[in-house]
Amino acid sequence: MAALGEWHCEKRPFAKNESFARDNENVPERGCLSIIVLGASGDLAKKKTFPALFNLYRQGFLQSNEVYIFGYARTKICDDALRDRIRGYLPHGKDGTEDVSNFLQLVKYVSGSYDDPEGFKALDKAISEHEISKHSMEGSSRRLFYLALPPSVYPQVCKMIKNYSMNKSDLGGWTRIVVEKPFGRDLASAEELSSQIVGTSFCKSLLFTSLNRDNIANVQIVFREDFGTEGRGGYFDQYGIIRDIIQNHLLQVLCLVAMEKPVSLKPEHIRDEKVKVLQSVLPIKDEEVVLGQYEGYKDDPTVPDNSNTPTFATAILHIHNERWEGVPFILKAGKALNSRKAEIRVQFKDVPGDIFKCQKQGRNEFVIRLQPSEAIYMKLTVKQPGLEMSTAQSELDLSYRQRYQGVVIPEAYERLILDTIKGDQQHFVRRDELKAAWEIFTPLLHRIDNGELKSLPYKPGSRGPAEADQLLERAGYVQTHGYIWIPPTLS
Repeated sequence: MAALGEWHCEKRPFAKNESFARDNENVPERGCLSIIVLGASGDLAKKKTFPALFNLYRQGFLQSNEVYIFGYARTKICDDALRDRIRGYLPHGKDGTEDVSNFLQLVKYVSGSYDDPEGFKALDKAISEHEISKHSMEGSSRRLFYLALPPSVYPQVCKMIKNYSMNKSDLGGWTRIVVEKPFGRDLASAEELSSQIVGTSFCKSLLFTSLNRDNIANVQIVFREDFGTEGRGGYFDQYGIIRDIIQNHLLQVLCLVAMEKPVSLKPEHIRDEKVKVLQSVLPIKDEEVVLGQYEGYKDDPTVPDNSNTPTFATAILHIHNERWEGVPFILKAGKALNSRKAEIRVQFKDVPGDIFKCQKQGRNEFVIRLQPSEAIYMKLTVKQPGLEMSTAQSELDLSYRQRYQGVVIPEAYERLILDTIKGDQQHFVRRDELKAAWEIFTPLLHRIDNGELKSLPYKPGSRGPAEADQLLERAGYVQTHGYIWIPPTLS
């Protein structure tokens, strides 16, 4: 998902949540819960959605006497076949075999097409039978639809749900839908999707008063993967790295870093501030964009031989407001690179009158490592121990897994699903927020689609095109040489 984040910001998957007219903040949160995974036979469902549901079940957030999980897809298989497909992806350890077996007994499968009323009628019948069997309980009937599907089928699937699979219980309840990113291909398609469906995230920055144009040289938000499309080339080629990662995940993180303090932690107040940031972003200049495509990408038979789809992109955004005027926000994402990580790197300006002559060692930086090895650390120039007056780069470090041993750090998909069940819309994107995000990137994406900007080749396992590092240097980013942050080990 991608969350979203968690930034962990989440990967969040950063999704959207739509509750149809039956949704209401005051409905009771106890009673029959049906979770329907559409696209249940696909990789996303097997590797992310079902493992997230299992972890919520194992932690007690999903009660076996309340919940039932339905898989829906075109593949014609039985209940046990679906259970066998997902069994190997459920993290259970040496003592969790019984948990896995009990969880899988809550999983049922219904086969049907995504545009066929009969399939959704059969799905509704299966859900209703479960609800009827639970009506001896107090509470309402709740239906959560998770669309682990390509965006192209969202409208027709949502139409089918609305017409044939909505909650009809006289006891009240709700129907909610979670869809995966990317949400559309550009502003027009996102608006079209939004008219049929709709839902946010907040994470308060440390050192808030220092985060402004007086102290910050640049902000870099990075998402790197050390593997390629791995059989998903045909799907990925329809969207590319900007639509897949930058326009949603990284732009969400930019909002969380750059937003002003909201009036309260209520979802609407948080989302109001995020929209203000997006509406202050200036148009992206072509000279502040570098695109790349790793060598071997087009060897995938599902990828066109003439594909210009970027698997790597660096773009510099500028926020035109009092706090951030003149500070470049560098968004960078890529596949088949030399490392896997997601992080926010806030680089401070050089100290005027540097009496220690230590600028060549690198700037001070505030870093939020989102994955892997979640951490927050401050990279500082400090005096080295000893009699000589010499300096070195070190850090003040909060590594989550060392500091919070024994505490379960939830995956983004777990947070996403649990928030949807609770009706907490903090981690979901509101329609005007989605519109503002697409307004930023749609002109650039259309120029790429029209072939006006070309993707530069780069070798798998590298940092990406050399031109991207040159762009960062022109933007004022100073790379630290000789310093590597090493995650602390558990003692």
